[in-house]
Amino acid sequence: MGEKKAFQTDKAAVTGGPYSQAIIHNSLIYVSGQGPINPQTNQIVLGTIEEEAEMTLENVRTVLEEAGSSLDKVLQVTAYLLNIKEYNRFNEVYKRYFKIDPPARTCVQAGKLPFGIRVEIDAIAYI
Repeated sequence: MGEKKAFQTDKAAVTGGPYSQAIIHNSLIYVSGQGPINPQTNQIVLGTIEEEAEMTLENVRTVLEEAGSSLDKVLQVTAYLLNIKEYNRFNEVYKRYFKIDPPARTCVQAGKLPFGIRVEIDAIAYI
């Protein structure tokens, strides 16, 4: 079994928390929860569920691509929504990112998300 390797890129948001942007193990990448954070400023960008979902998915995409993967290689996603009533609106954005053979997914309402954000997403993909 291969060793795990922490992955970090300056092109994605850096929150300063005690975790890696992603972990690579064998041919899999485990992307830590991403949120609507501007990667140039590392500032949280609060907005509508659509705006936050788009920025969050762009952050997931950036980590994956910088590690040599892509959204097309995502196997599983977990999406945490602040308000499950925004589920359909979230899905309208989500399906633009996963058009063909979408990954397995869990989507849950979280009691509270960090920094007042509306959505957080983590993912597992292959490289």
